Amino acid sequence: MSTNAILSFFIFFIMLCPMGRSQGVFGKWKTIDDRTGKPKAIIEIYEEDGKMHGKVIEIVEEGKENFVCTKCEGELKDKPVLGMTIIEGAEHHGNGVYKGDKLFDPQQAMTFRCKIWLNPDNPDELKVRGYLAFIYRTQTWIRVDG
Repeated sequence: MSTNAILSFFIFFIMLCPMGRSQGVFGKWKTIDDRTGKPKAIIEIYEEDGKMHGKVIEIVEEGKENFVCTKCEGELKDKPVLGMTIIEGAEHHGNGVYKGDKLFDPQQAMTFRCKIWLNPDNPDELKVRGYLAFIYRTQTWIRVDG
């Protein structure tokens, strides 16, 4: 194989790497309130022990930067939302869909079952659905670079 062919292969491979990473659910996401349309926080979604978790790494809603969970009970009572884990132990169920029993909304101090998946039409949008019995709400979170 010629040097040019090898170089072309590596350049092609390097160009594909960022595209592959942008297709996954793991990374940083800006939450968008489905009622107001306003951004609220940046959530880092990561994998630990083969399961999905997510924690608040930045609060972007104006005036809420130091928000504490006053409605929470137990160990979360009056704790800062910044740094709080809001998704715990969601499992992959195939086709890029994750489901779990803990999606926590600190503003309502409520825990929901959840289903999380990439928008098939736009991999920079994450669909996050919270269930309470048979009632559900779905938010669209936007991928954050870096």
